[in-house]
Amino acid sequence: MDAARDVVAQARELFTAHLGAAPALDKGKGDFATEADLAIEALLRRRLESETGVPVFGEEQGGELNEHACWVVDPIDGTSNYSSGNPNCAILVSLVVGGEPVLALTDIPLMDMQLSAVAGGPVMLNGEALPPVNSRTASAWQVGVGSVGSDDRQRFPARMRLGLVGALAETELRPRISGSVGVDLAFVAQGIYQAAVSFSPHIWDNAAGVCLARCAGARVTDAVGKPWHMRSVGALLGTPEAHARTLSTMKSIV
Repeated sequence: MDAARDVVAQARELFTAHLGAAPALDKGKGDFATEADLAIEALLRRRLESETGVPVFGEEQGGELNEHACWVVDPIDGTSNYSSGNPNCAILVSLVVGGEPVLALTDIPLMDMQLSAVAGGPVMLNGEALPPVNSRTASAWQVGVGSVGSDDRQRFPARMRLGLVGALAETELRPRISGSVGVDLAFVAQGIYQAAVSFSPHIWDNAAGVCLARCAGARVTDAVGKPWHMRSVGALLGTPEAHARTLSTMKSIV
């Protein structure tokens, strides 16, 4: 964790210095990376591998998703937001050991939030331990739904996602679309959101949030309620009540 915090502090400097960077790499279907994405991942990869001896698997430069042990990084989650100056974007770093995320660090520089956790311990927000999510009350039950037009459109097409948003709006839950899976999942660990749905099939989007949510005492499954694992498509996190309501709504739409 010390190594992760140290390199993310350096990455944050790059992140803030290049805010609003234009697309530099077209990845298809409206997806792109900026020079900042590439530079931050190169930094994370170089330092984490050299300082810990553990290989890195990242969104921009790939690598081997080693179930035994590997770092999983997303240099900028919410690149479209980042390129537009929208604060819903984050640096995501997790350590996977034995197929499970056991360490997580989600840094949201434009909101001055850094969440971190090690499996079995509490969630830390800017160095202070947070209470479990089940011990907190919320004035409004908000649920993050990621994006209506991002990865894995075939399994979770836009019309299904929009249907979920509409159906959730008919419940006591209030859906929110941030455009950043990492931010959504981190908000669950803080108790800002009562639940969040990720439709992403990519471990770099989900692993850090899954670890944070588990440490926060939230319920964690894949997007359709099955046990979450490192190759799951999507994730559904939340307090027991909000998770159950979101999952039942999801199943009715699917």
